[in-house]
Amino acid sequence: MTERVALVVGAGGPLGRSVVDKLVAAGYRVAGADRNKDGLEALPPQVLRVPGDATDPEDARRVVETVVSELGTPAVLVNTIGAYGLGEALAATPDQLRLMMDVNLGPALWLTQAVVPHMRDAGGGSIAFVSSRWGAEAEAGVAAYSLSKAALNHLVVVLNHELRESGIRVNAVAPQLIDTPLNRSFLPADVMAHATAPEAIADQLVHLVTDAGGPVSGAVLPAYGF
Repeated sequence: MTERVALVVGAGGPLGRSVVDKLVAAGYRVAGADRNKDGLEALPPQVLRVPGDATDPEDARRVVETVVSELGTPAVLVNTIGAYGLGEALAATPDQLRLMMDVNLGPALWLTQAVVPHMRDAGGGSIAFVSSRWGAEAEAGVAAYSLSKAALNHLVVVLNHELRESGIRVNAVAPQLIDTPLNRSFLPADVMAHATAPEAIADQLVHLVTDAGGPVSGAVLPAYGF
């Protein structure tokens, strides 16, 4: 068991809640952040609930500072925030591209900026994001989404180069499709039949941020399912 602190952002969603549960089971003192206050209420009672919107750099910083003040410096940051959008490149609008970048890329950068000074002072840490298969493999019909996830993949590599000398590891897990109520609400059953359970993706995220993933940094782990 460990007394280390973990911050999970997007903790109000199915994947975030699963990551929280697994880190609690691993002995971490866990804080869960989300702008969905109802989702936060579903977290285990020992979890510190921090309402906040990490797409806003100032709010991301406030979330991190709240966790540092109330629990201590996070040894682990897992960001599960993400948005999905359909649309071809020739039909993409500035608003669509901005939304995908603001949700799929922005929080990863803002949260990292906020937590890294604390991790450096503590001697290290581990950070993980959620990417997508379409960030690495081109696919028609998801242009703005795939561009934002490709940018996230590159951010992982950049942060690995900038932070590894400080003992901070940065990785991502890249699912193809996660089995969530939201995805089931608009995707056909034959597509959802190939979706991966949130718990399975959470297992990979927790593996990367805990000691078991110690040798790994700068990786985007494929987790495409079958």
